[in-house]
Amino acid sequence: MIRKVPLAAAMLSSLLFGSVAMAQSGRDYITVVGSSTVYPFTTTVAEQFGKAGKFKTPKVESTGTGGGIKLFCGGVGVQHPDIVNASRAIKTAELEACAKAGVAAKDIVEIMIGYDGIVVASSSKGKPYKLTRRDIYLGLAKQIPDPANPSALIPNPNKTWNQVNKALPADKIEVLGPPPTSGTRDAFVEMVMEAGCSTFPWIKSLKEVDESRYKRVCDAMREDGGYVEAGENDNLIVQKLEANPKALGIFGYSFLEENISQLQGATVDGVAPVFDNIASLKYPVSRPLFIYVKKAHVGVIPGIREFIAEYVSDRAMGGEGYLADKGLVPMSAGDLAKVRSSALARIK
Repeated sequence: MIRKVPLAAAMLSSLLFGSVAMAQSGRDYITVVGSSTVYPFTTTVAEQFGKAGKFKTPKVESTGTGGGIKLFCGGVGVQHPDIVNASRAIKTAELEACAKAGVAAKDIVEIMIGYDGIVVASSSKGKPYKLTRRDIYLGLAKQIPDPANPSALIPNPNKTWNQVNKALPADKIEVLGPPPTSGTRDAFVEMVMEAGCSTFPWIKSLKEVDESRYKRVCDAMREDGGYVEAGENDNLIVQKLEANPKALGIFGYSFLEENISQLQGATVDGVAPVFDNIASLKYPVSRPLFIYVKKAHVGVIPGIREFIAEYVSDRAMGGEGYLADKGLVPMSAGDLAKVRSSALARIK
């Protein structure tokens, strides 16, 4: 008796086999996309991994977190990335998109790699800024509460920082920051814009009754030149700040650390963006950083498990590891041990 295989099952088997075969024959190196903040850390690990000589050096591209996850979620096979860097956790909607393309949530391994702080920086040629999250919201939001009628919104009228807060300098509001595809932008909006917005009680109450309106009010950035989308290249923002001492820039702590002789970070709510404050999460704009690994590519694309083993090692992610030298704020030794054990158990 000949057992008939349902057509749909046969097609699925053929597609999966084809993807694996193509990966085996078409690519012998790891590909990584995603966050510009995580990019220098993953690039450093890739270089160390490549130097060992057993596997080729992984190819790492800076596409922004959102753009990287979209590529990562495109499907299984050699044409799709193996790993994505992310400066925020993956969203439910992104996991749903992954699943529709054949990348199930259970087959995506989340690995926290350490901490970062989002800084508001300026040239060291001027005086350092002392900002609150309310100041930043009032400086950068598309609409703000009307001083004459705080329960109403008006287009942001503030042109200089001293119009936001008399204690701030009379410099023109010009802030260079990441685009909507960036995980840094997502985290900044959540941790800074929404926090500053919520200092107005009527707006804070909106979150419970009309969250979509709350997000429209709090998340929309001004489009009149006060906020300038500078792309995914944080190094470009650094260069522009050096050229314009009165502008401010938004990026990850590691870029401030790399350029500390030319730049300085503003205090936010009275806390400076320094290593210890970020590691303790005392700095209010501290955040975890991640990489995500596609399990379907493990054992097909050579070296993925070994690359992850290098990434989560003490010599890379530990307190005295080489990633700390690059500006990554490490987690505690106990937390790192848990991350390592979980990651290596899931990536087999």
